[in-house]
Amino acid sequence: MNKILVIFGSLLFSACGSTGIPDNVKPVTNFELTRYLGTWYEVARLDHSFERGLDNVTAQYSQRADGSVRVLNMGYNKNKNAWKDAEGKAYFVSDNQTAHLKVSFFGPFYGSYVVFDLDDNYQYSLVSGPNYKYLWILSRKPELDNETMQRLIEKARKSGFDISKLIYVDHST
Repeated sequence: MNKILVIFGSLLFSACGSTGIPDNVKPVTNFELTRYLGTWYEVARLDHSFERGLDNVTAQYSQRADGSVRVLNMGYNKNKNAWKDAEGKAYFVSDNQTAHLKVSFFGPFYGSYVVFDLDDNYQYSLVSGPNYKYLWILSRKPELDNETMQRLIEKARKSGFDISKLIYVDHST
């Protein structure tokens, strides 16, 4: 009976998400949350079901009273002529100077949010989830200059992401 409970518990824990980090991805250190807060535009991403078909995607981060981070993601679905949003909360996984957070949009289910490239002025970032299926290129502006974009794409490729599947987000509407 105990063996069954351990197996069931392990399966339940696995199903609740992952706060792991992909191999070859190292979170930014000396991270300053207060500088990261605010609005970020999604410039490119790997496809996944909860953002499928969305353009004009932004993420807004703000400090919550309990010290966690409020996450508000928004995007526009042109086919449905409707905005979609999701609100969540994030917490640091280890310390508050390492850019590895766990984010939840669905109760006890958490996923990794790992910033693994960030410029000194906090104007663009490269973010992964718990594995190579999740990648985002974010910027404080709807577009990035070509040189910066290519450098981030190359870093993602060298880290193990399939950059041929990147979706470039339209912010024109």
